[in-house]
Amino acid sequence: MATSPRTTIQAHLGARAEALLGFHSPKIAKEHLHLPGPDFIDRVYAASDRNVRVLTNLQRLFGHGRLDGTGYMSILPVDQGIEHSGGASFAKNPDYFDGENIVKLAIEGGCNAVASTFGVLGSVARKYAHKIPFIVKINHNELLTYPNKFDQILFGTVKEAYDMGAAAVGATIYFGSELADRQIVEISQAFAHAHELGMATVLWCYLRNSAFKKEKDYHVSADLSGQANHLGVTIQADIIKQKLPENNGGYQALNMGDSSYGKFDKRIYTELASDHPIDLTRYQIANCYMGRAGLINSGGASGANDFEEAVATAVINKRAGGTGLISGRKAFQRPMKEGIQLLNAIQDVYLGPEVTIA
Repeated sequence: MATSPRTTIQAHLGARAEALLGFHSPKIAKEHLHLPGPDFIDRVYAASDRNVRVLTNLQRLFGHGRLDGTGYMSILPVDQGIEHSGGASFAKNPDYFDGENIVKLAIEGGCNAVASTFGVLGSVARKYAHKIPFIVKINHNELLTYPNKFDQILFGTVKEAYDMGAAAVGATIYFGSELADRQIVEISQAFAHAHELGMATVLWCYLRNSAFKKEKDYHVSADLSGQANHLGVTIQADIIKQKLPENNGGYQALNMGDSSYGKFDKRIYTELASDHPIDLTRYQIANCYMGRAGLINSGGASGANDFEEAVATAVINKRAGGTGLISGRKAFQRPMKEGIQLLNAIQDVYLGPEVTIA
């Protein structure tokens, strides 16, 4: 007897299956959201100020790979050669020092797009730019300066990405950092230029401030990461990339004692979200204009339980109303055949009707 997709998903989830698949009481009802679907571009993006060329490239992104026509995305991101150093990223699988193998993994893995650096994508653009949509990551945090500093600096121009045939540009802003103001200005201008040229925009809305680490790591709190998303859609990112939330109460913790930070309302924690991971992720989506900009969550670092963690993240994202997953290290830090299997396991969550929006 053939194994059903739901059985496979439950097997990957293990002890977490009931908690994730049986959740049906979100604080923010799905009727308030702009949910993913085959008509998402016509229903949502077409109502915006994006020009026809941007809509065409968004269609390229949504219309490629195994998730073609679903309104969901599976993206392979490999910029860790700069962000985490080449050796640290590719020692497990040295074949990926060659950027062509990154693109091959995305294609064979059925991804909607491949996101990588100017160097990686530029080195094979004439061979592959017409075969899979490129998302060119235009800024990075390099870790060679001693001592290490944490900043996102531009590595190329939007025009270079356009000339490469890219469907979109991607960028990171370290919201909450001392250098966030400059990054916001740089990337808002870069995104405006990308839209003029007809490319879509993807923003890594990451938090970075040592003060956000207290008794918990509030870099992954729903309230602070949700506000980072809200800033990201304000500068007109079409798609928001965010880490999966692991806790809540960042604003509250930073306002303890004599400190004063930002503005918040306690109803964030009572009426807009519970402690359930699907609820926390839905709060992130609410800050993306209730889903008008798609939320893709990151897959995280590779480890001992990659398939379980990747499938769980996909289930949480989909059930929350998200647009997909962007998973890199779990896929490329293993043999290509296994990497393809992992990407397919993620995609199966979005393909099957067994996992529903809560």
